[in-house]
Order: sequence, then C-alpha cells, then structure tokens
Amino acid sequence: MTPTDTTAEDVWRECAPHVLAALVRKFGDFEAAEDALQEALADAHVQWPAQGIPERPRGWLIRVAERRLIDHKRSEDARLRREERLAVQPGPEAAPDTDDSLTLLLLCCHPALSPDLQVALTLRAVGGLSTAQIARAFLVPEATMTRRITRAKTRLRQADARFTSPPPHELPDRIRAVAHVLYLIFTEGHTATTGTELTDSTLAAEAVRLTRQLHTRLPADTEITGLLALMLLTHARRAARLDADGNLRTLTDQDRTRWDSAMVTEGVHLLETALPTGPVGPYQLQAAIAAVHAEAKDAAQTDWPQIVLLYEMLQRLTPSPVLTLNHAVAVAETRGPAEALAMIRPLLEDPALRRQHRVHAVHAHLLRAAGQEQAARAEYARAAELATSIAEQRYLNAQGANQGRT
Repeated sequence: MTPTDTTAEDVWRECAPHVLAALVRKFGDFEAAEDALQEALADAHVQWPAQGIPERPRGWLIRVAERRLIDHKRSEDARLRREERLAVQPGPEAAPDTDDSLTLLLLCCHPALSPDLQVALTLRAVGGLSTAQIARAFLVPEATMTRRITRAKTRLRQADARFTSPPPHELPDRIRAVAHVLYLIFTEGHTATTGTELTDSTLAAEAVRLTRQLHTRLPADTEITGLLALMLLTHARRAARLDADGNLRTLTDQDRTRWDSAMVTEGVHLLETALPTGPVGPYQLQAAIAAVHAEAKDAAQTDWPQIVLLYEMLQRLTPSPVLTLNHAVAVAETRGPAEALAMIRPLLEDPALRRQHRVHAVHAHLLRAAGQEQAARAEYARAAELATSIAEQRYLNAQGANQGRT
C-alpha cells in the first residue's frame, strides 16, 4: 500500500461515521444509507489515489452517496414522488459540520436490538471496524458476524427507528451497551488484532472522544466515569509501548517517563471522583488497577497485593477468561507461579480458548517464571503462531528465542 493509499484510508475511516449519520438523518433508512456509503467509499478508493483527496472529503462522500441513494430510489416506482423531492444535488457548503456520531451510536443501541446486535452494529457503523475485526472480538466466524450485522440493520428498519437522540428517561437503558461498545473499540485501537502496527491511535482516540461525550451527558454515571478513567490511564502509555526499533515493550519494561502525565492525572482524578459516589462496577475496578500501575514509579514498586485484591473483586462481578489470565499474572507476582499456573489450567483445557494466543503467551510467561524454560519456549512459539498481529508475533518470537528472559 502506498503512502497516498494509507492517508486516504485514514480519511475514509474518520469521515465514514459522520457521512453515515448525515445520510440516515436525511433519508431515514439505515440499511440503504450504509449501502450507499460503501459504494461512495469504493468510488473514493478508485479516484482519490489518482486524483488526490478532495479538500472537503466528507462533503464529497456525502454527495456521491446521496446520488447513489437517489438513483436506487428512482428505480422504485412507488416512491417516485418522494424521490423527486430529494433529487436536488447539494453544493459543497451543504455538507453538515455537526458531529452526529453520538446520535448514531445511540441509534445503533436501539432497544429493538439484542445486546450482541447493538455492539456489532455500532462497531461497524461508528467504530469503523471491519466485519473480520468484529468477528475476532466476539470469537465467532466472519460469516456469522456478517449475518448478525445484516440482521441488526433489518430490525432497525422494521422498528422504524428514528435518527434522534433518545429522551433522558430512555438513556440509561441503552448506556450499558454503548459503554461496552466503546470499550471494545478502544481495546481494538489500543492493541490491533491484525496488521503490522501494534496500535490504531485513531480508533483509540475516537473511543475516548465518544466516551467524553457520554460522560458530559451523564456526569453522575460512575461507570461511564470509570470507563473514561480506564481509557485515559491506558492510552497514557501509548508512546512507551514500542522501543526505538518498533518492538513491543511490556508494561514491566516500559520507560514510564514517556507516559502522558496529564492523562494519568486526569484519569486518577476521575476515578477518585467516581469511587466514593456510587456502586463500584467493572470499569471502575479496571481503572483502579490501571491507576495502581500508573502510580508506581517503576515496575519494582508496583503494589501487586492491591492489584490481586482488585482482580478478585472483578472476578466476582464479571468472571471471564481474560480476567483469569490477568489475575494469574498478578498472583504469580505475589504468591508465586505455581498457584498462577493452577489458575489457568482450566483455560488450557478448553478447546476454544486453546486457539487464543494470549492464553499460550501467559502460560509461557508463568512457565518461565517457574523455571520450566523448555516448555516456556514451546508455548511462546505456539502463541506466535496463533497471533494475528505482526507486532505481537515479533515480540512472542523474540521471547521464545531469548532464553531465560522474563
């Protein structure tokens, strides 16, 4: 891919949610709007690398997509009269400057959709993730996720869902699904599941931006506050996650002077505001773990007993394999690798989880800590084979090659 193509791709993803929102607002048909957007993006893929990116790329995409929609509608005789009213071509100045992405986010979390459909559709429409990326997030085949997204758009149409912000009394019913969506978007941006780059800063920054908007709308919601704190405390480490050669650095090995101190300060402040004022939920607890790491001047000063306690609280609220892996790493730091290895043994016996590279990577880390070097190197190799991110593959292969490195 050429640099021009890469730049164009960045612009497409930045513009796509806003273009989709403008189309849905004007035409009222989510499914048709997304189809038209994809056709406009296909045109841009052909024209922009050759002719250059337009001065107003969002307006360009809106105009092309609107023409596509109008052309499709003209083929439906029953809607001819309405189509004629829509057939006025907007000039460049008609492209909206408002940011409707939050309204689009809430539409994707319409109560007519089940939670899994809400999350999948939002990741596709607002987050800009490909269907393949979303499928990996849910650990399902890509074909399954394609059907899920199609079903979500169909249900929105059947429910006659409107592109308007829900009234305040309906907002709490959607907010949990919205929070989960934003968490997944940020996670994909923080550590990309595929490609040559470890992170996708555009995606992570978009998740932070949308979460800030939600926090502004719902300042008393302590879990939204906790989610924003978690993102900030995690995103603050982005500059230190790669060394000068572009290789991944783990939290233990990172140069903490490169962490964004302003983000850390803001994240800790948000967390300190949320914890005393409402029920403690999973996002607040994850943010608290990130804060413990952030407040340690170096890895040796990390308060691991406190982190173990926080993971125990998290496991009681929302048990999951990912939490078990992270919990085991913390237990190894406080009570030794033998107990930690026993904790993850059930994960290694699960056929589905055995296909996840992180299970083998953590197993390798614990085996090395227990002095089982040969087994550790084999597990690092297995983890590298399963990883789909090239940056993570490089790191895991290097760990397998460096005997005795912890």
